[in-house]
Amino acid sequence: MAFAKKKGSCHEAPTVAASGAKKVALVGNPNVGKSVLFNALTGAYVTVSNYPGTSVEVSRGNTVINGDHFEVIDTPGMYAILPITEEERVAREILLNERPHLVIHVLDARNLERMLPMTLQLIEAELPVVLVVNIMDEAARMGLHIDIPLLSQRLGIPVIGAATAKKVGLPEIRAAIADTPSFASSPFRYSKALESDIAGISDCLKGDYMLSKKALALLLLQGDGEVADLVRGVEGEGAAAVEAGVKEKRFERRESFHLDLSMERKRIVKSILDGAFKAPEKRVVTLAERLSRLCVRPMTGVPLLLIVLYFGLYKFVGDFGAGTLVDVLENKGFKELFNPWITGVVKNLVPWPIIQELFIGEYGVITLGIRYAVGIILPIVATFFLFFSVLEDSGYFPRLALLVDRIFKTMGLTGRAVIPMVLGFGCDTMATMVTRTLETVRERVLATLLLALAIPCSAQLGVILALLSKAPGALAVWSICLVLIFLVVGLIAAKVLPGETPMFYMEIPPMRLPQFSNVVTKTYTRMQWYFMEILPLFILASVLLWLGKITNFFETMVKGLSPVMAALGLPKETAVAFIFGFFRRDYGAAGLYDLQTQGTLNPRQLTVAAVTLTLFIPCVAQFLIMKKERGWKVACAIGVFVSTLAFGSGWVLNKFLLVTSIL
Repeated sequence: MAFAKKKGSCHEAPTVAASGAKKVALVGNPNVGKSVLFNALTGAYVTVSNYPGTSVEVSRGNTVINGDHFEVIDTPGMYAILPITEEERVAREILLNERPHLVIHVLDARNLERMLPMTLQLIEAELPVVLVVNIMDEAARMGLHIDIPLLSQRLGIPVIGAATAKKVGLPEIRAAIADTPSFASSPFRYSKALESDIAGISDCLKGDYMLSKKALALLLLQGDGEVADLVRGVEGEGAAAVEAGVKEKRFERRESFHLDLSMERKRIVKSILDGAFKAPEKRVVTLAERLSRLCVRPMTGVPLLLIVLYFGLYKFVGDFGAGTLVDVLENKGFKELFNPWITGVVKNLVPWPIIQELFIGEYGVITLGIRYAVGIILPIVATFFLFFSVLEDSGYFPRLALLVDRIFKTMGLTGRAVIPMVLGFGCDTMATMVTRTLETVRERVLATLLLALAIPCSAQLGVILALLSKAPGALAVWSICLVLIFLVVGLIAAKVLPGETPMFYMEIPPMRLPQFSNVVTKTYTRMQWYFMEILPLFILASVLLWLGKITNFFETMVKGLSPVMAALGLPKETAVAFIFGFFRRDYGAAGLYDLQTQGTLNPRQLTVAAVTLTLFIPCVAQFLIMKKERGWKVACAIGVFVSTLAFGSGWVLNKFLLVTSIL
């Protein structure tokens, strides 16, 4: 922690970045529009990396305003300066260690009274703050009136009304960033008794700190261990007096301090909003709010979810993406036009057959690796991320989290876990990283296990949907198997892993028509990330397969898996798809696609192969992320369990289908 200013010390964080760009930190509760504002300010070209010493991701981008360069930081969601979760701790670290030129607090205009206490904390900490009252358009639809100039006058800081999803308020925000902030001290005070307690502690603080002494005193009185450690280091011998004062005050108010502080902040917020915030006597219920209620009620939410999945995943991603687009790119583009042409070119340029096979042929980098990546995977991933971005921008996902919260609780998870689960349908590797946003280690392990087991990525899902859609019975069996295994494993894991399910809370953004520019930006950014990840892996896999072929190692692996394939009732050629699947799940699905087009598999075999391959060991990229997030022990345990369960489930399913003759 770098709360203290140490003149001449190498620990003092610079005011500007090494590049000379001033830093602007976006803070606020989750789902209030920080990321939308971040994208509007920086565009699609951003860097996302873990904050040092943590597994929390922080997005950084750059913008130029009036010729000046600024680095914009999208901090994790936080509810107060006193951190509870790791995300809140990282957000505070950024505020303090990186000493931003400006802190932009983004809040939801519809929840002004609940979110303003954090604004008060930022102001009393004497940080350079601009308040962005976002989602003003939805507030207006609900009949809410907010007097922005009066709010600014009472808070003593610049306040901007905005609807960032519609680009409203962006010029004012840019102007605020460009101006050099010079704000007065906090214009509000607590009760005399509370101010006396705070003064008793702050007067004992003699060191130089980044936060105001009033803010530090409040954090000490609230039991902030990190601030207590800092004070010991800065105050030296004087720390004993501070600790004694804190101990005395905490004992005197042991039953009332947190409540008193909360009530005082609520009183101040109400006085600030008196006359500046007006709500209609009769609440206006908008069409979007009615739709929102339908999405979270089980009786209506489940049918709506099924409709979304049918038209979004099955028809758009599975039918259009994995069917129509793949047919155009893979069959007509590659097989009929590109592959014959590139084969002729390589044969003319390279005289050695063994080197020719590196680029063309059965396992060639171009004719297999690039064909899979561009001809089969690209259209499926593109359609999924477009579908995902539309749902995300509409505000549907938080409502889906509320809808499934009760079911997820039986598996030791909360509705918050629906976000990485849904994201897993795009890319399990990305989704595994997102599990770090879950509150407890137990939740993260459970979510990681279920992602590795029964959540197919978009490319794998799209290919399998396209393969099984011509046989509705096969598609039904595949779907039922995955849902049952997902639920049963989740229930058992929740019983086996120690710990309790945490409380679930989530900010609910407004439901709105998706904005075209937002959808395009999100889709493009995800596509860029995903394609840059998978193309090198597909090329590497092709090279390894080529090496395996010329050394006969690949043939040995196929022979070694042949008894396993036979036990599953599959031809030995199916082993190729499973070997491909080790490199990437979608690579394996593409191998299954080739076998189906060759007529190698009947409906029963295709169903068994699809179920087993979907449950099969996580791909290399996902396994490495599992190792990074959960450690070697957990990653290896999940890998062994998933693989064993996959082949065991495939064997049971094959026997069941043979006996029942369903397919």
